[in-house]
Amino acid sequence: MYWYHYDTSMKSIHIRAIHPDTLAALKRLARSHHRSLQGELLTILEKAARLAPPETEEEEPAWITVETGGSSTWPRSELYDDRDR
Repeated sequence: MYWYHYDTSMKSIHIRAIHPDTLAALKRLARSHHRSLQGELLTILEKAARLAPPETEEEEPAWITVETGGSSTWPRSELYDDRDR
């Protein structure tokens, strides 16, 4: 039997050194939307988070082999400069 625990607690962000004019503007914006400052900031962050690219699993590169129908007369070391290997 397996037990899983998912952390559903809300996380906090602390932002330092906000310019007073920026803070005043955010408070005015919150008032205009009938929200608290925290509610306004959460709305702004949620909208910004939706712009993030989606998570993707790291995919292995797809290797493609091409048959040219001919044969090469060049040695590998000359093509890839790995003579010192």
